[in-house]
Amino acid sequence: MPADRISGLVFLVLGVVMLTIIIPEFVETAEGGVIQPATLPALLSWVMAGCGAWMVLRPSGFDSHLHLPAGASVRSAALYAAVLGGAVLLMGELGFLFVAPGLALVIMLMIGERRWAWLGAGVVAVPAAIWGFALLLGRPLL
Repeated sequence: MPADRISGLVFLVLGVVMLTIIIPEFVETAEGGVIQPATLPALLSWVMAGCGAWMVLRPSGFDSHLHLPAGASVRSAALYAAVLGGAVLLMGELGFLFVAPGLALVIMLMIGERRWAWLGAGVVAVPAAIWGFALLLGRPLL
């Protein structure tokens, strides 16, 4: 099976899981307001599932013998997924403020950034900006 069909199937399944399990279970409803908190995630999940279905039904045909990447690419993707998954688990235990700066640093180092000024700015500015928006919106970050 071509890689674009496999990735399309993955995105289709993830979109359906978001719509049927994750959003109904973890996104709360709000009293009043113009838009409900689940509106944008649901819309994006529909787009993700639709695009995934399109990739399954109409693969690009770029290389009909293209298969999943071997070796380093798969290990790299698995490492990113493990780092992000571990950070999510740690955020549940320690909180956003304690985990986000470390996560930002690790991701920046993993993508090859070595300049101290950029590392410092990313470790401070990105989590601070996310925290600031959460405060403005009145949403808790755990």
